Formats: sequence, structure tokens, C-alpha cells
Amino acid sequence: MTRYLISFDDGAMTFPEEDLPAVAEASHAVVRAAKDAGVWIFGAGLQRQQASVVATDGTVTDGPYPETKAVLGGFAIIEVPTRAEALEWAARIAEGCRCAQEVRELMYDPES
Repeated sequence: MTRYLISFDDGAMTFPEEDLPAVAEASHAVVRAAKDAGVWIFGAGLQRQQASVVATDGTVTDGPYPETKAVLGGFAIIEVPTRAEALEWAARIAEGCRCAQEVRELMYDPES
């Protein structure tokens, strides 16, 4: 089976703040369904703009990189047999959190 990263950009969730409880419940319902289906690996939302960049020499600076136009806002990793199934789960996530999702296949690494 193949693992996929499903993600959205920070700031993509533009619904009114009073809708947050309903959006959270809808999103959590999709997570529960993915867990019940046995496809859920891990997922999380990310704190807004709380990044650090660690260089190859170990130097740490505040991030993200200045040239970054889009910053990751949240993600899910699922494991499914086909890209089509990954796209179906992404559609369910998009509906639940009310924002578009990007789907990318993760490279296989026998060590992970």
C-alpha cells in the first residue's frame, strides 16, 4: 500500500469563527472514519507561523523561509491502495474542514 500526504495551507480555512465547533466536529468525524477504515496513519494542525529553520551546520533561525509563499497549516498521512482512494479521502477532509487539500504520494522508504 502507498502512503499519501494530504495537506492544506495556513490561512485556507476562512469560515466564520463561530463555525469552528461544527468544522472541528466534521473534521474529527472524517478522522474517525479513516481510523475505522484502517487507513489513518497520523495527522495534525500546525501552530500558525511557529517554525524554526535548522541549517546543515546546526544554526537555528526563525522561519519559515522569507521566500515562502504558502505555509503548511495542517496535514494527514493515510495509507491506501490507490491514488484514487487517496483523492476520495482528501475530498472528505476538504468537505469537513471547508478548505481545499493537496494530495502527494510519499516516497517508499523501507527504513520507515
